[in-house]
Amino acid sequence: MFGRLFKPTTVAHAHCDIPCGIYDPTAAKVAADTVAKMVEKIGALQPGATDFTTRGNFVRMIAVKEEHAQICKKELEILWSDYFKPEHLEKFPKLHDTFWKAAKLCSKNKQNVDAAAAAELQAAVKEISDMFYATKK
Repeated sequence: MFGRLFKPTTVAHAHCDIPCGIYDPTAAKVAADTVAKMVEKIGALQPGATDFTTRGNFVRMIAVKEEHAQICKKELEILWSDYFKPEHLEKFPKLHDTFWKAAKLCSKNKQNVDAAAAAELQAAVKEISDMFYATKK
């Protein structure tokens, strides 16, 4: 009896499980920028340094890079699956391919320390951000 009272009549899907309508690519951009900054900082470390401070910084920079690559992927997947609709795909035929490639770049940046891959991720997030804001006009 009580199950009927609490059973929803409509199922809603959103990034926070409440259809709040709040979507923004800024978190993905900040995460991609953080990945690029960590790659830059890692590249600036003294090669072959064995002191504990440098080694500790290296480990933390790797952890931050990987964490933010995952954050970027999560934020992009929320936009891809919850925000963009079929009418957006009509306007942006490369939408799915762009998101798929961006998600792959997130993984590549988790696995490697590669300035070119970090720059590609930033460019992909910018392209997605541009599509997002174009839908808001």
